Amino acid sequence: MKRRFVSTVLAAVVAAGVASTSRAASAQELQVTGPLKGAPAVRGLRLHREGRFELAPTMSFTLLDQYRRTILFGARLNYNITDWIAVGVWGAFGAISTSTYMTDQIDSVAPRDALTATNVNHTGTYPNFGKAPFADQVAKMQYVAAAQATFTPFRGKLAIFNKIFVDTDFYASAGGALVGIQERADCGGGAGQPSCADPNSFQLASKTKVAPTFALGFTFFPGDWWSLGIEYRALPFSWNRGGFDSRGAGTNGNFPDQKIDSQDDTFDFNQMVTISVGFFFPTKPRISE
Repeated sequence: MKRRFVSTVLAAVVAAGVASTSRAASAQELQVTGPLKGAPAVRGLRLHREGRFELAPTMSFTLLDQYRRTILFGARLNYNITDWIAVGVWGAFGAISTSTYMTDQIDSVAPRDALTATNVNHTGTYPNFGKAPFADQVAKMQYVAAAQATFTPFRGKLAIFNKIFVDTDFYASAGGALVGIQERADCGGGAGQPSCADPNSFQLASKTKVAPTFALGFTFFPGDWWSLGIEYRALPFSWNRGGFDSRGAGTNGNFPDQKIDSQDDTFDFNQMVTISVGFFFPTKPRISE
């Protein structure tokens, strides 16, 4: 009797399992072969980028500057191969530069004497040192010219007060750049170079740096033919921002050597934030099926 009861219960459990499996398989099969099979995830999607040129005037503000802030005006030109990948160029020139609080403090506090003659701008020679503006020796960013590829992995809508909806996307750019700078000219190295304690050694010289560049940003599309954007960008390279003799001698070159040259360059990400207004051509975006 007990053996027959156990056999009956096991048979019922197996039958229930088979029935459940059949129902699940049937439901899955209906989902695959239903009326939405092969339908796109979104219909009537505005393809704001695909097949269009973007011309965007830009204004960039440098961030976390030690000695000099710079505002750069420029423009970005992109061709959007698809709605998620584009190639283009960006260029800007340093139109406005101002000294930072640190520069102003060094200018007002640092003594001009034989001990500081190599590193702080001055007039005259020992022992009659006079004061000269420290801001005149700190480096400047003159221009940037970059070629880059842009990837747009995410897009959606931004709701403002649950009443205004704006198409929005997030993008990332990467490429290479030429950066024109002015920094303190080489001195103290012979071959006609002045001594770094000479007041004439604090002149700035133009140089070009080659650097990678990457950016992250958001684009907002209030209309079919124009956009607003905000972007974070970095241009990592080494330069002598303060015009100091800080390296070149001693262990691993970590001590001053009474010369100003490339060994005195220090690495920085050279960050900036950019705002832009973009214009798209053709002016009408394509609409997906």
